[in-house]
Amino acid sequence: MMARAVAKEIRMSPRKVRLVVDQIRGRSVNEAYALLEFSKKAAAEPVRKTLQSAVYNAQQKAQDEGDVLDVDTLVVHEAYVDEGPTARRWRAAAMGRAMPRRRRTSHITLVVNTRD
Repeated sequence: MMARAVAKEIRMSPRKVRLVVDQIRGRSVNEAYALLEFSKKAAAEPVRKTLQSAVYNAQQKAQDEGDVLDVDTLVVHEAYVDEGPTARRWRAAAMGRAMPRRRRTSHITLVVNTRD
């Protein structure tokens, strides 16, 4: 039972979020929850919410088909982070100049699947 969840325009740079997503790729859902719960990274919270959404999507999909899905059989099949739109701001610099400030966003995509 494959299901996915996408979180768009998360106000965090993709580079920081990828550090967390790389840790949970290929692991069971329960193991991924444990890793995310005790991670010190700020990106763990939006990744956890996206994982939770993917699990709920899988349960709903199974329910629609008349099946019962055991969450213990789910694995994080795919996990990747894409770059979202960048907000450009300006910061005051020396001698009346302005320096650009790029506020990056991320799109988190998680796909869960039953263990083969």
